[in-house]
Amino acid sequence: MYIERVPNRNSPPAVLLRESYREGGKIRKRTLANLSKLPDTVIDNLRIVLKGGAAIENLSESFSVERSLPHGHVAAVLGTIKKLSLHHLISPSNSRKRALVLAMIVARLLEPRSKLATARGLHSETCNSSLSELLGLEKADEDELYEAMDWLVSKQELIENELALRHLSEGALVLYDVSSTYFEGTQCPLARYGYNRDKKKGFLQIVFGLICDKLGCPIAVEVFEGNTSDTTTLTAQIEKVRHRFGLQQVVWVGDRGMITNTRILAEFQPVEGLDWITALRASQIRKLLEQEAVQLSLFDETDLVEFSCSDYPSERLIACRNPMLAQEKSLTRIALLQATQQELNKIVIATSRDKRALKGADQIGLRVGRVLNATCVGKYFNIAITETSFSYSLNEAAIANDSALDGVYIIRTSVKPETLDAAQTVRTYKSLSTVEQAFRSYKTIDLKVRPIYHRLEQRVKAHVFLCMLAYYVEWHMRKALAPLLFDDEKVTVEPEGKSSIVAPSKRSKKARAKAATKKTPEKLPVHSFRTLMTDLATIVKNKFQSSGLETSLMFEKITQPTPLQQKALDLLEVSLICTQ
Repeated sequence: MYIERVPNRNSPPAVLLRESYREGGKIRKRTLANLSKLPDTVIDNLRIVLKGGAAIENLSESFSVERSLPHGHVAAVLGTIKKLSLHHLISPSNSRKRALVLAMIVARLLEPRSKLATARGLHSETCNSSLSELLGLEKADEDELYEAMDWLVSKQELIENELALRHLSEGALVLYDVSSTYFEGTQCPLARYGYNRDKKKGFLQIVFGLICDKLGCPIAVEVFEGNTSDTTTLTAQIEKVRHRFGLQQVVWVGDRGMITNTRILAEFQPVEGLDWITALRASQIRKLLEQEAVQLSLFDETDLVEFSCSDYPSERLIACRNPMLAQEKSLTRIALLQATQQELNKIVIATSRDKRALKGADQIGLRVGRVLNATCVGKYFNIAITETSFSYSLNEAAIANDSALDGVYIIRTSVKPETLDAAQTVRTYKSLSTVEQAFRSYKTIDLKVRPIYHRLEQRVKAHVFLCMLAYYVEWHMRKALAPLLFDDEKVTVEPEGKSSIVAPSKRSKKARAKAATKKTPEKLPVHSFRTLMTDLATIVKNKFQSSGLETSLMFEKITQPTPLQQKALDLLEVSLICTQ
């Protein structure tokens, strides 16, 4: 006897108890009973008994979960890599080194850790996700990862050239900025003491420059010695874009510390087709105001004025005034002045008290210096120190001069007005904020490029390049997942009700609604990128093993996605069944 399920057109299948027999040399069967109304557990037990096994009261007890590996977030990132064909850019042919590089990119994006910890996460006995299984890596050690990094950095130029071909073209806007990160140790040739943006005094550092397209998508990264100035790095980047990427018509966008007068004269003006957009320093703006090249009274009617000046021949100057920024700077200055006066008053009291008065010009000067260095408003005070006294007064002229410049900035550019008008030029300069966002993700929020423990120069470069590739994947994922994130759903958003490009950018109405309700229009929870990846990690790949059954069974089952998780996978256009 045996149990057979028989299809029943549009109705549920019939479950029949049947018996087979021989008649005239032929095998025939007859139905003994219709079991369709019995529960599935009873039917399953009956099938086991008919095969000679023992009935099980609870079928769930006949299976054990051998292993459960977080899978959804890995499938999302690997699926995005495949969709972007990044694996083909790294190497057209599948190989173990390529698989190791992809594993490090995914691990850097999902859970940045040391190479030793990453290697343990890939080993079949200690893995903490389905990553190694999907990439066919049963085990790996840190030495293999280092070798894969060396292999990757040898391909950096080819990969960056392909990324430039995808995202840049003649006449393109190129956003460029520089950052630094501190270094653990003293042995790397690139590690130097320099201007430390991480506020890590006493630490060596490296400097790295990032090239992005006009939307902030990363194209190339280069590592420099830690004492390299921002302006010095620009020369190598211009050479890279013109000769390696083969672009002759390019508009470079950099901040006022990057594209300076010296760089303009040395790098840009001698080369035809090389344009730039930057801004003037505060001292340069003050000089223009003293020359009356631009009148502050013009800002009573408009917040954007284009003008020219003989000090900047063949350039367009665009003066802007942001009232909200002006108010913010004014309030900050007032608060700092008040805090400084309170501390200075304590020193005045200390020099005039009867007992144990503070004496000595050197000792008084040290205390005053500590206060002024802490608040950085020393230029606003007139200081008088003697051996037995200390007094101060506000430098009203200096305060008035700086107050007049509050919220005022001037864009300078060589781009012709028929290419970019005044508003478009200002908008382009403000797009540098997308590179700042890249550095935030690069250094602190997601990828955690710092601190750096590698000692060899090539390993440090490989580490930074690996992080750039991880950010390249993240950038595209954020763009696709924007409807589920607190982010605006468009990379370039023109805020609603905005009368001028100079006014502070406002989030779109959709983004504000998501922030207020914490829900999408479809009533799904809104996430940050990091928490959404954590949510996807609850999609687990389970491995089951049967016990107590006549036939041993082993099979895998992936957790059913929630509506939110399925929406994320749909937006990314990836599948949970992901292959390399």
